[in-house]
Amino acid sequence: MCLSDLGEDSARCFCVFPLAASISWVVAARFVDRIGKGIRGAPRDALVADIAPAHLRGASFGLRQSLDTVGAFLGPLLAMGLMWVTANNFQTVFWFAVIPAFLALGLLLFAVHEPERPEALRKVRFPLSLPELKRLGSAYWLVVAVATVFTLARFSEAFLILRAQGTGLPLVLIPMVLVVMNIVYSIAAYPAGVLSDRYNRLTVLIIGFALLIVADLVLALSSGLVGIAIGVALWGLDMGVTQGLLATLVADTAPQDLRGTAYGVFSLSVGLALLAASILAGALWDSLGPQATFLAGAGLTALALVGLGAVRWRVPTLGASHKS
Repeated sequence: MCLSDLGEDSARCFCVFPLAASISWVVAARFVDRIGKGIRGAPRDALVADIAPAHLRGASFGLRQSLDTVGAFLGPLLAMGLMWVTANNFQTVFWFAVIPAFLALGLLLFAVHEPERPEALRKVRFPLSLPELKRLGSAYWLVVAVATVFTLARFSEAFLILRAQGTGLPLVLIPMVLVVMNIVYSIAAYPAGVLSDRYNRLTVLIIGFALLIVADLVLALSSGLVGIAIGVALWGLDMGVTQGLLATLVADTAPQDLRGTAYGVFSLSVGLALLAASILAGALWDSLGPQATFLAGAGLTALALVGLGAVRWRVPTLGASHKS
């Protein structure tokens, strides 16, 4: 049985891992894990968009992003502690991981309720048909395009670990790279959402894009651990500012009756871009070194920033304050 946990990589099949008798079982469980994450993302965000008041939509997505990311650094810390207590007994650690998975499933079954569908809301029979995709509107597709280009610059966080390791960070402290990044990420996400509700979402998003450019430049040009730590923190700050707001803009631009489809298409585009970004980053790292990788990330972010400016010019009402 596959159950979702409360961390960043939800929908993991934790109960398979402690029972796995071979590597094939682990690979199969991880494969189903990724399928589960892909299935739950769009409905979850559509549900948040449906139940959140328009004037608190940014704060709602920010809070969701913040709580999701808390699990991303608490999980590894708890795993490290359990590994120490159990003398590196992986199976016991995975059995402990099943507990929050059951708690998450229980909350979903008994505490979360589907909002009532407005009677006047149109029923969509074929949401992926060309006429329905056209109904998503130009503002939505502009947001998807900008998010896709931006994701090309935001390659896997594994490259942050490689960068820190290359500057002499001891192996035992390597997990702290992601812990630091995710702590900053979780702290920044909710305030960024609140600010986007009070002011202009696109303005806050522009600041987030600029933060990634600075982070990439710091990571490219720094030669010591202090500089790398600052770059990692700035990377986490950028994630906190941008990820929830991009999801909020999807809710702002997509028709209510097509929100699930809108988030599915958005997730597909961003997921493919992230895969391409990591492949490109790896190729640059192998051929030209880490500096070229992060400088390329800064350049792609600058391109996305220009696109965001174009969105603001083409759709001046997009991202405006929704204060009640």
